[in-house]
Amino acid sequence: MLHPLLIMTIGIVLVIFLIMKLKVNAFIALITAAMVVSLLAFQENSKTGEMELASNAISRVADAFGSACGGIGIVIALAAVIGTCMMDSGAADRIVRAFMKMLGEERAPWALMGSGYVLAIPVFFDTVFYLLVPLARSFYRRTRKSYLKCLLAITAGGAITHTLVPPTPGPLTMAANLGIDLGKMIMVGALVALPAAIAGILFAGFLDRKYNIPMRDIAGQDESVVLKDEELPSLFLSLLPVILPVVMIAIHTVASTFSDGELLNKAEELAVMAGTTVEAQANELMAASEGTMSRGDALKDIKQTTQEAAGSPGVWTSASRYTQVVGNPNFALLISTVIALLVYVKQRKPTREDMAKIVEVSLMSGGIIILITAGGSSFGAMLKVAHVGDAIRDMFGGADVAGMTMLFLGFGIASLLKVAQGSSTAAMIITSSMMPGMLIGLDLPYDKVYLATAIGAGSCVGSWMNDSGFWIFTKMGGLTEKEGLQTWTPLLMVLGIVSMAMTLILATVMPLT
Repeated sequence: MLHPLLIMTIGIVLVIFLIMKLKVNAFIALITAAMVVSLLAFQENSKTGEMELASNAISRVADAFGSACGGIGIVIALAAVIGTCMMDSGAADRIVRAFMKMLGEERAPWALMGSGYVLAIPVFFDTVFYLLVPLARSFYRRTRKSYLKCLLAITAGGAITHTLVPPTPGPLTMAANLGIDLGKMIMVGALVALPAAIAGILFAGFLDRKYNIPMRDIAGQDESVVLKDEELPSLFLSLLPVILPVVMIAIHTVASTFSDGELLNKAEELAVMAGTTVEAQANELMAASEGTMSRGDALKDIKQTTQEAAGSPGVWTSASRYTQVVGNPNFALLISTVIALLVYVKQRKPTREDMAKIVEVSLMSGGIIILITAGGSSFGAMLKVAHVGDAIRDMFGGADVAGMTMLFLGFGIASLLKVAQGSSTAAMIITSSMMPGMLIGLDLPYDKVYLATAIGAGSCVGSWMNDSGFWIFTKMGGLTEKEGLQTWTPLLMVLGIVSMAMTLILATVMPLT
């Protein structure tokens, strides 16, 4: 078999060449690269000494693809419907106007940043930008100031939650790849994103003063305000599709966290009765695994055994059995989708044909994202099969790579992939797919959610003209390519660096282990 790092290089270069040079669809490029990597990563059977069949190398790509679809497909599809319904019902518009009213017109950039921060959780960044740009232009017409700051404020709020907070595809897939509780990913992602968004709007003010870019006319853009306030849904109904699934998922996260504590306490009691300790039992399991099991995995096994052996489960353990249904991301998003559809029906009174059309169009756009996301996951899974994680870990001193080094490694790999191929989502998916192979046998001093936020932070750094977001920003904002490189690119770098700094701080003071 070729060296793992050579296989990785071939795979990544192939993805970049197909997407950037041949303009091949990202899904086809990623699946092609996954199959090539899988074929190059032929394994020898330890018993027979024979090489595996090529057909097995192809089928495992399909298996990885199916596994990824099972983990994120329903959530992404439902999120697409929620986003479309919020746009068409006026719910998104209501949230924006509420921010404007609360903060006042003189603080319009902060209102736009807050709106982008909230809306980019269920709605994709490009859609959020399309929605908010007319408000930035309207503000400039009335005040004749801060046009660039408003555009960058939208970017600061929208881009950072798009890369750190599920159910957008990148953070969602990172949570699935790294085995992170989705509620924890939402809460920690939002916590890391907020200081970055604030730093972003402050930096936006600096760029606005430095370049003083005026608003320019954009041909063919309809900037008329279609809906009056009384035609919009209430703020409560507008926010409900965003807030409710977060609350439902968070309830299970809290219950499962306390349940883990109960199980560990019970396990300690049983261990003492047997003349040992949980720590000793964990060490025995790790030793028996010959370095393939981390301490966290060992404790997970011990908790599972304790749960099966316990005659009467604790309060939180019992509660978690119910909250795992209520807090299941698929169920939570389904409830949110029903609410978003009901709000749309209440506001627009659509016919059955209109209803069917809006759902169908939403699912079609979501389907493309599912294919690309699952394709990226299968590519990352094949890199794991090729033992790329082991090779990278060996470069950094083997097992000593644990600790904060892993955070910088995730940040660096994601940054390189972002610069090379332009997509933050692809950078997050591929990097997070590589990480599990590097984590085998390692005991991180912090929760893996911080590894995900470090990767997300890295995926912001290095955005330029191969990033679709760059062109959405420049074309919709009426900026030149040079002005985009002077403003968009450094702003996203600030978002990434501040997010990484917050990740390091939280991983130190609040490790969640």
